[in-house]
Amino acid sequence: MRKSTKFSPEVRERAVRLEFEHRSEHESEWAAMVSIAGKIGCTAQTLHTWVRQHECDTGQREGMTTAEHRLHSTRRS
Repeated sequence: MRKSTKFSPEVRERAVRLEFEHRSEHESEWAAMVSIAGKIGCTAQTLHTWVRQHECDTGQREGMTTAEHRLHSTRRS
């Protein structure tokens, strides 16, 4: 089953960028996510997922990159 693509890649990128830019203005990272998610129209958990994936993609966090996820998904099909 394929995930919904309600949000365009541009919206996702903008939301992640806003979270990084405004993180220090909030009492916690989660508070920043809640604030920005409300403005974007997604849940804080969705933004959290996008931020963590961006961190993996850019080498800031350990884990599978988006490209690795795609490769793994392709092999399973």
